[in-house]
Order: sequence, then C-alpha cells, then structure tokens
Amino acid sequence: MKIAIVTDKQRSGLLTGEEGRHEDRQKRETVLNIKEVLSKRFECIDLIADDNIIARLREERVDMVFNLCNGIKGDCKLAQLPAMLEFAGIPYTGSSVMGHALSLNKGYACRVFQSMGIPTPNFISVYSVDELKTKNIQFPVLVKPSDEGSGRGIHQDSLVCDMDSLIKKVDRELNTYNPPVMVTDFIDGREFTVGVIGNGDEVEVLPIMEIGFDNLPQDMARFYSFEVKTYYGEKTTYTCPADIDNVLKERIEQTAILAYRTLSIRDYARIDMRVKDGVPYVLEINSLPGLWKGYSDLPKMAESSGLGYEGLIMKIVESALKRL
Repeated sequence: MKIAIVTDKQRSGLLTGEEGRHEDRQKRETVLNIKEVLSKRFECIDLIADDNIIARLREERVDMVFNLCNGIKGDCKLAQLPAMLEFAGIPYTGSSVMGHALSLNKGYACRVFQSMGIPTPNFISVYSVDELKTKNIQFPVLVKPSDEGSGRGIHQDSLVCDMDSLIKKVDRELNTYNPPVMVTDFIDGREFTVGVIGNGDEVEVLPIMEIGFDNLPQDMARFYSFEVKTYYGEKTTYTCPADIDNVLKERIEQTAILAYRTLSIRDYARIDMRVKDGVPYVLEINSLPGLWKGYSDLPKMAESSGLGYEGLIMKIVESALKRL
C-alpha cells in the first residue's frame, strides 16, 4: 500500500510575522515525523498540494492520502483538498468536506452547537467596526478569526476589556484574516483540550489535558494564546490526565463526543473547552489538529494514554481504512 503525505505550500507570504514562520516550520517537522512512522509499514512519499496534485497522486499510483492540508486561502480552505480527493475518488485520512467546512467556520459551528444544546460561548460575527457601535457587548470578550485553527490569530491582545480596544483589535483582524471576525464571551474558568479518535461506535476519547497558566508572568492574560503556545511553553503546565473528578471527566467526554459527532468529524480531532461552574463550554473543534511530535497537544495526549506517537498515527490510518 502506498500513502502520500500531502501538505500545503508555505503560507508565510500571506500570514506574515512569527505566526507564518511557525506554521511553516510545523508543517515541515510534522511531515518528517509522520513519514518516519508510516515508512515502517507502507511505501510512503510526501507531496505539496498545488494545481497538479491529483495528477501527481495518480502518476505515483497512491492508494491513500494522509491529509495535512489546512489550505492557503479561501473561506473553506480546510475543505479544499478533501473536495478534490473525493472528486478524484482517492481515499484520505481525516474529516470529510462537510466536517472540515463546519468546524473551520467557527460561527457556523457555534450555531450548530447551540441548536443541539451543546454549551458554547455567546458570540457575534462582525464584518465592520461600525457594527460594534450598535451591539450591547459585555466585557471582557475574546476576538478571534472565524476560519483559522490551532490558535492562529488568537493573541494576548485578543482578550479585550473596553470598546476602544475592541474597535482597534477588530479593525486589525479584519485587515489580516477573512471576515467576519468573532467576538465571543470570555469564559473565565479552567481550560481543557480533548482528543477524540475513531468513527461510529469505535470513537475513543484520549486522556483529557488541562492547560494551566498560573506560572505565566503576572502581566499576561490567562488563556491559550499564540504567545503562550510559542514562547511560554516552559511556563505553561500541561496536566494529562487532568486532575478532575469522575463526574466532570464524564461530562467533558460526553460533550466532546457529542460535538465531534454533531459536526460529522471523522478519524480524529481536538476539542477545546473551558469549564465554568461545572459546565464544559466548547470553544471550538480543530478537525485537523497538529501532529507535531513532542509539541502538539494531541501527540501529548497519545503519549499519556500509552498509545504513543506511532500508535496515534497508525490508529488514524486504520480508522480511515475501515471506512473504505
């Protein structure tokens, strides 16, 4: 069996600064990590997605794609390669077009969660700073792009406590990311992230990870911003399994599985939550979570479970194969 690991072109030209450079490095390192694992059992190559990707896959006689493409630009960029692969009849790992499109657009995802009774922060979607003047906004709020994953676009200044700062932040976001920008209630509580693997009746929840911010500098906001992930990893505590009682554990797991199934996610995902007054609020689902060995959250959870990095990658492939 021949598997092609397919990832994006560099995005640092569009996503400028450290954020773009970090993303491109993560892509390169992750491809190397996964190729090392898959090459033990399969013939494995790696390719960059471009206009000729389907022709290249056919030329290489690929049996399955290990999809790592977040997409470069467009409202549904995460769903672009899956759509091309489905059109060409080439199997691939991870979620379908629908799953990626719903989870990437956080506004639509939150509306679906609300319709299903899944707790999620209240929010508004903003296309222009002028809209803010007509809204009754209760501070503090969190400002974030509506179609980015893995914390991209969520910085320390994304937590806003007054209208003047909100207008400035939303204006910057609208000039950097696709509209609309989301302005959400800030859930002041414990932060967790939950890994889910599998499909149908074989869905499995990995050990829940709590992300702690008590050791951050006093002048930093306590949430999982890009700066915290990138520069303060040694100051951030990752407790896995999380130190929680069985009641909360079951509540978080059930909420994660319901959110996973509600958005038609396949094979694997990571669900970010905050818990306040015993209620797990789903912040977002990352339908293509990072798989950077030793860095990304999902591999950390896999290590805690005893599955390990190699087991995680193989389990993703096995889940995809069962769908054929």
